[in-house]
Amino acid sequence: MKILNVSDAAFSRYGKIIRGIDLTDILAAMESTPLPEDVTYVPGLPLLENTKSAGAIAYSLYGGMPVQIGYCNGNNYMLNAVEYHRDSEIDIAVTDLVLLLGAEQDINGEGYYDTGKIEAFLAPAGTAVELYATTLHYAPCNAVPGGFKCVVVLPKGTNTDIEKTAGFTPEDKLLFARNKWLIAHPDAQISGAFNGLTGPNISIKE
Repeated sequence: MKILNVSDAAFSRYGKIIRGIDLTDILAAMESTPLPEDVTYVPGLPLLENTKSAGAIAYSLYGGMPVQIGYCNGNNYMLNAVEYHRDSEIDIAVTDLVLLLGAEQDINGEGYYDTGKIEAFLAPAGTAVELYATTLHYAPCNAVPGGFKCVVVLPKGTNTDIEKTAGFTPEDKLLFARNKWLIAHPDAQISGAFNGLTGPNISIKE
């Protein structure tokens, strides 16, 4: 699969590189977080939320809104699913990592998305990017053997448990967690998810 850099003009459809915020402390704090063989996501971690840069992130990137700062670490080469939120997500690459991205506008009226539209981007270590609210994404992928570490910033409460109801709109079938709409690939066997990804379950190894 062709992998572009987040500095490439093609990335502008999905997000932008964040500059001007000193992230030294939050990158240093990530050194003590685990790097498992699979993938682990923690929505919020006091170790990260109490850094000086956390205040700058909340002020400059979310206009002073309450945020949660957690991480997604592990080893992964597959797409498996795509998700989106009602707001931007900030990802800070602690290691080199690959983001598999798509556009919400390409989801059809029934909630299905063709994986052939996915594009891959390398985020070099130390790079912070904003992924727009309309950008489909999921867990990062390894850029090199040994795994990846990524700081994930979102409005407080995002990706936490939500009590599901019968719903009111067709999109509600995609609602998987608080402020998290998810479309899974059948091969990933994600319990409770809507299996709306069509086409192959993309691997960056292929």
